[in-house]
Amino acid sequence: MKLEQFAMERMQSTFENLVEFNLSESGVRPLTPRELIGNAAGLDGLLDQPLVYSQSNGTIELRQAIASMYPGAGIDHIEVTNGGSEANFITTFNLIDKGDEVVMLVPNYMQTWGLSRAFGGTIREWRLVEDHEAGRWRVDIAALEQLVSPRTKMIVICNPNNPTGARLTAADLDAIARIADKHGAWILSDEVYRGAEIDGVETASMWGRSPKAIITSGLSKAYGLPGLRIGWIAGPPSLIASFWSYHDYVTIAPGALSDRLARIAMQPERRAQLFERTRAILRRNLPLIEAWLKEAGGFKWIKPEAGAIVYVKYDHPINSTTLVTRLREEKSVLIVPGDHFGMDGYLRLGFGEPPEYNRAGLERLKELLTSLSASARAESGELRRDRAVAALGREGGHESA
Repeated sequence: MKLEQFAMERMQSTFENLVEFNLSESGVRPLTPRELIGNAAGLDGLLDQPLVYSQSNGTIELRQAIASMYPGAGIDHIEVTNGGSEANFITTFNLIDKGDEVVMLVPNYMQTWGLSRAFGGTIREWRLVEDHEAGRWRVDIAALEQLVSPRTKMIVICNPNNPTGARLTAADLDAIARIADKHGAWILSDEVYRGAEIDGVETASMWGRSPKAIITSGLSKAYGLPGLRIGWIAGPPSLIASFWSYHDYVTIAPGALSDRLARIAMQPERRAQLFERTRAILRRNLPLIEAWLKEAGGFKWIKPEAGAIVYVKYDHPINSTTLVTRLREEKSVLIVPGDHFGMDGYLRLGFGEPPEYNRAGLERLKELLTSLSASARAESGELRRDRAVAALGREGGHESA
């Protein structure tokens, strides 16, 4: 097995703590333990928690809390992991073998793209449609029907979507399930942004729509708790049991402190409060970043429906990775290039931080783009002058002849 470089994660891991403004994140500003727990007794209890190996597939209490979000699920339907990334890793590790085909909705978080290829699978890309007339990114079900075949082992979606912030509807999910069931394919639905909807309407889940539906999620995005590194897989009990045995070969168990804090976050009332906090941040910040995009000019975008991200197309003649590298080196701002999603000419801008932080980082992007435009105009002017001089020279030569 040979893993390709995970470009976005490598960039973020290397530079996110070295820049003045990190706008590469797709979640909101994280909570502290004090903010999550909210009382002195709870904090004391956390400090008294023995630092033991926690239950390796998640404590019963935590799995019960997670299972309650999926109708008909019990604790045997749930495997707790170290973040949603480990949930995706274990699922792909377990299911994908050499020669398998994986149909993947793109653009997407590219983890399962790289893992499927590393485990010997072949990726068939199912592209979201950028429908400006409808004002949304949408799926093309007819295209999916053409892509899925008896060779398809798994269909991978991210709903709500990263990087576009688009939501798949219940009807979309039913159609995906119908196509998957027809060919006996598994469905991996990464739902880590579910709960971070700007309009407050929770995104439909793939859960219960197919006997081969697998849900991965975690506390990083909608909950604002990425540092807990708690994720989970929801699926058929027999498959979850197999995933647990694979987990034994990776990180063994989630941290005891993280499991304890996750149990607090997953209490129904607290969960609702965390979602409302996230949605309030998104509702406040999205109009501000859209106003900035209009003011700055040169961008096209479709308004995201969920997540602290907006995916924009720019009209400057520069490669997206080159632009992002210059922005980091010259302005100390980190954003995500469209190259990391296989789409040059796009940028993913995060807006989950306080407005003044977002604005300051974006202004530095504007400064760089302005300087690029000025340089392009200057180069264009020089080229026109050079051509004019050359033309005059040719005309002069004819006259002297």
